[in-house]
Amino acid sequence: MKKISKYLVCIFILVILIILIKYSKYDNKKTVEVVNYNTEKRGVFFSYIELKNYIKNDDPELMKKNIDSVIANVKSINFNLIILQVRSFSDAIYKSDIYPYSSVISKEEGLENLDILKYFIEKAHQENILIYGWINPYRVRTTEDINSISKKNPAYKYIETDTLYVGNGIYYNPSKTEVTDLIVSGVKEIITNYQVDGIIFDDYFYPNNEIDIADYQEYLQKNKYVSLEEYHLNIINQLVKKVHAICLAEKIEFGISPDGNIENNYTKNFADVKTWLKSDEYIDFIMPQIYYGFLNEVKPFYQTLLEWNDLIKGDIKMIVALAFYKVGLLDQYAKSGSKEWINNNDIIMREIILSRSMKNYAGFALFRYGNLFDNKLFTETSILEKKNMCKVIK
Repeated sequence: MKKISKYLVCIFILVILIILIKYSKYDNKKTVEVVNYNTEKRGVFFSYIELKNYIKNDDPELMKKNIDSVIANVKSINFNLIILQVRSFSDAIYKSDIYPYSSVISKEEGLENLDILKYFIEKAHQENILIYGWINPYRVRTTEDINSISKKNPAYKYIETDTLYVGNGIYYNPSKTEVTDLIVSGVKEIITNYQVDGIIFDDYFYPNNEIDIADYQEYLQKNKYVSLEEYHLNIINQLVKKVHAICLAEKIEFGISPDGNIENNYTKNFADVKTWLKSDEYIDFIMPQIYYGFLNEVKPFYQTLLEWNDLIKGDIKMIVALAFYKVGLLDQYAKSGSKEWINNNDIIMREIILSRSMKNYAGFALFRYGNLFDNKLFTETSILEKKNMCKVIK
């Protein structure tokens, strides 16, 4: 019996040691100590959906009050960055000579109301909150309704040409020089006329592989062979480099929030993140959408975080985008970890702590505002998740 007891004690000690080793990388004290809370970015995505749900109104004064509420909410949890979607459909939530006023916040495209961007910047800066202008560069519509494009929209003149692609939405053809020029001009207009603190593109670049087949074939007739995938990557690289150059000239930070799955960036979106992260010619920061839990069987959070951090070779900072929108919900693509966001209420907190331990860490951002502040979207789990998250935000 004594031998059995000693054996059980040894097994117990061994199990404890394994647990301690396994979770030592989640040591809160160790990771929190490396953070400079004066410079840490603590951001929230404010998308066109939020603009429609919480800002849109016929009365400019009510729109201002709505924005005031947004700023107050963000400040209440000690966040210091709003990633504001200023152009989602070849449009603008600001005064522009290039793009029409957005129908997301107006009765119709081109019918101007309050300068949303200007007011957001004024109010946010009063509270020491940064504003990054979030742009979806190529998307014109999520539907195939060409008739919804007004004559004021730069896409209008490209209807029924190969500069505009219609299929599962409407998109500009990235390979066209006039499209690149349009996007670059649009960014320049913003950073020239508005005191934004940064410009950011999201993960939507090429909508599919076929949008510019004719241009690719023409390219091959005049240049050495590259695969279609390489051609797409090069097209996006040219755009990114040009946008970075004009932002650099105005001392405005420029970054991209790509798909958290590194492979998807090369097989679906054609975002050459590896090139961007080993040079100072493309971006100032990367905001990978690491929208995974710890138990995700395909892309577990910690391993994916390490992969992104290790890709960075230059002086580029990493702001980690986290999936608050998944809190309390089934994560169908996580396989055996699909119920993790239902069964736990401290995932975001732990992900913030872990992210802070990364060498290139500069902050985090949550997707998205409505899930944090709209009580119609609250669940018991999300309420507890938010409380736990706030414990590690100073």
